[in-house]
Amino acid sequence: MKMMMMKKMMMMKMMMMMMLIQGSSSSSSAAAEFSVRFGNALPSLSRPANASQIFYSIMFDAGSTGTRIHVYTFIQREPEGLPVLDNEMFQAMKPGLSAYADVPEIAGLTVAQLLRVAKRTVPALEWKRTPVMFRATAGLRLMPAQKAHALLEQVQAVFDESPFYVPADSVSIMNGTSEGILAWITVNFLTGRLERGAQKTVGILDLGGGSTQITFLPRSKKTVESAPTDYITRFHMFNSTYELYTHSYLGNGIKAARLLALGALRSDGLEKKVFRSSCLPKKHSGHFSFGGLTYHVSGVTHGVRGFRTCYQEMLKVVKGFIKQPLELKDSASFYAFSYYFDHAVEAGLIDDTRGGAVKIRDFRKRAKEVCNRPSKRSQLNEFLCMDLTYIICLLKDGFGFKESTVLQLTKKVRNVETSWALGAAINHFQKFRIH
Repeated sequence: MKMMMMKKMMMMKMMMMMMLIQGSSSSSSAAAEFSVRFGNALPSLSRPANASQIFYSIMFDAGSTGTRIHVYTFIQREPEGLPVLDNEMFQAMKPGLSAYADVPEIAGLTVAQLLRVAKRTVPALEWKRTPVMFRATAGLRLMPAQKAHALLEQVQAVFDESPFYVPADSVSIMNGTSEGILAWITVNFLTGRLERGAQKTVGILDLGGGSTQITFLPRSKKTVESAPTDYITRFHMFNSTYELYTHSYLGNGIKAARLLALGALRSDGLEKKVFRSSCLPKKHSGHFSFGGLTYHVSGVTHGVRGFRTCYQEMLKVVKGFIKQPLELKDSASFYAFSYYFDHAVEAGLIDDTRGGAVKIRDFRKRAKEVCNRPSKRSQLNEFLCMDLTYIICLLKDGFGFKESTVLQLTKKVRNVETSWALGAAINHFQKFRIH
């Protein structure tokens, strides 16, 4: 009995420590047409004919550093056209579920708390036909299978008790290829580039905590022919066929890259080890947590420091691991988000609300300043020198972009999060074929 009480107290304490981040809330089809189009995706429900134009989707994004819920409201105006995204309700909680590897019950409590957002957003009449889905990314992909499965079971139990429609594949760990494709769909959907006769599509760069993705529509046959076969994916959507270059690099997210550079990834005996890097401030000594583990890290007190030394450290994380698509050395149009955006804000390169266009050389210039002349910025984030240097290594030496390449850094497009989650919601309804 005493052990049970202690466990409950620990769970309550951890719940109190979690940070709750409130985001923003951003039809001519007949009822019969809606039923034909989405009959396989949604359960049947008696409802007014004029309500058949609107449908909802609930998508959980379980990342390595946090869990997010997206509740989408769609309007289907044309039977064969693109749906219109009418609204997004977004909310997030930290840390990521992988932090609860040894207390998986808290993962269920986290999801249950976020599910309240859906109940407030979706009309009660629509609950039974509104799909709720959960997709975990690199945080759980990096975990031992048994522990990841225990977390998923807790989430499934919460879903099964909810009033929403729970598809057969509602809870799973998403592979990196799907993550890149769905993020590409999100950005091009929001920017209107999937409409008939629209301008050329844009590529996407997503930098998470545990993995990083690159996805774009190649313009050159040589790019397709020279790429590994599993980097090229074809799918049919909205009466169009797309052939994308896409790959997810597990272990090359910003947090995992720190551990690789420090030589700490999959290291044992952590309580007795100190991991040092010339990328960290000289006198820094502290702790860094990721994936449910805590590492003691510090700067290097002797020897050469600064941008050049740090660059060589981070280059080892990229060289030999990241492949360079041929055409990226030419001009290319890419949107970049997640930690690309966050660290550009920290570095003072863009506004945290509007985002902006940044040349890759701007990252290099700011990395040099932060590494060579520590300032208030590096005091707020002791990893800023390492992270900015890693970004320039990843983009230039990894993917092969020119330093003159301009990236559009954004967190939202049309007030909607630039996450793969929207693409996943559309995927569920449209059932486009990925092969």
